[in-house]
Amino acid sequence: MAFAEDGRIFFTERPGVVRVMKNDKVMAEPVISFQDPFLSKGEGGLLGIALDPAFATNHYIYVYQTYKHSGEVRNRVIRLLEKDNKAKLDQVILADIPGSDNHNGGRIKFGPDGMLYITAGDRYVPSLAQELTTTGGKILRIAPDGGIPQDNPFPGSPVYSLGHRNPQGLVWQPGTGKLYASEHGQAAHDEINLITSGENYGWPVIEGDREQDGMVKPLIHSGEETWAPSGMTFVTQGEWQGHLLVATLRGEQLLKFKVGGKGEITATATSYLFKNQYGRLRNVVEGPDGSLYIMTNNRDGRGDPNHDDDLILRLKPNPK
Repeated sequence: MAFAEDGRIFFTERPGVVRVMKNDKVMAEPVISFQDPFLSKGEGGLLGIALDPAFATNHYIYVYQTYKHSGEVRNRVIRLLEKDNKAKLDQVILADIPGSDNHNGGRIKFGPDGMLYITAGDRYVPSLAQELTTTGGKILRIAPDGGIPQDNPFPGSPVYSLGHRNPQGLVWQPGTGKLYASEHGQAAHDEINLITSGENYGWPVIEGDREQDGMVKPLIHSGEETWAPSGMTFVTQGEWQGHLLVATLRGEQLLKFKVGGKGEITATATSYLFKNQYGRLRNVVEGPDGSLYIMTNNRDGRGDPNHDDDLILRLKPNPK
C-alpha cells in the first residue's frame, strides 16, 4: 500500500492489478492491469508499490513485478505515470533481478534519504546471496531514476546489503532513521534485522544464533517457530507508539516488538496480536492519520480463505 497526500491509497494485487481507494472505497476500475511479459506464478507477480516523494507534482508510481524474458523468470522495478486514477508505463528502472516461482522478495520503499530500497530474494539458489555480481538475495538501493547512488557501499552496484534469503519487509524507525528488515528463514528461524550499509547478513552460511566473522546476526529470530514475516511499520500514535509491528503469513498474527534505545529487540518484550483471527497477514502500514492498515493474503494458494477474503482492515489508535 502507498498513501498519497490527497488521501488516496494505492495498492497492488499479485495477479497484476494496481487499484486505488478513495474516500474509503475501492474504485471499480483498476489504475493499470499488466499483461505479457508480466508473470504471476507462485510467489511471483505484482508485489511492492511506492509513490515518488514528489508524487503530488510528478505523479510517479513505482512497482515491483515478476516477468519472463528469453524463457527465464526475472523481476524488475518499473515506474508508472498516473493521471486521473489511470497509469501507463513510463520507464523500466531496474531489470534482471533474479526470479523464480518462489523467493522473489519484492518490497520497495523510499527511504528518508529519497533513495528507493528494494528487497530481492535468492530465487531458491542460496549461493546468490553471497555473490556481489548478482542482485539476488540482497537489499538494493537506487536513485529514483534508476541510477546508482555514489555513496552505495559497493561502487557502481545497487547492492546495499547482502546475505539475505527472502527479505519481505522494510521500515525506518522515526527519529533515528534506522532501517529494519524482515526475512524468511529456511526452516523457521525467521529474522528481524537491523540493516547497515555494506553488511553481510549471513545466508546461507549462518542463521539463527550461529555466528561467523564478518556476518551480522539477526536482532531476533523465531527459533523453531515459523512466522514468515512480511510487511512492517512503526507506530507513531496511540498506546502502541514506538513499537514495531510485523505482519506474518504462516504465523497468521501481528507481531509487536518493543525496540530499545540501541535498536535492540528482546523476546520478552514481544506481543502476538490477532492470532488466527484473520489468517495470513501480508502487510501492515501506518497511514498519515495514525490508522493501521492490515492486508490479508488468504487467496495465495497457501491460505484457507473465507467467502469475503481478501481484506484490508483498518484500526484506529486509542489515546495513550
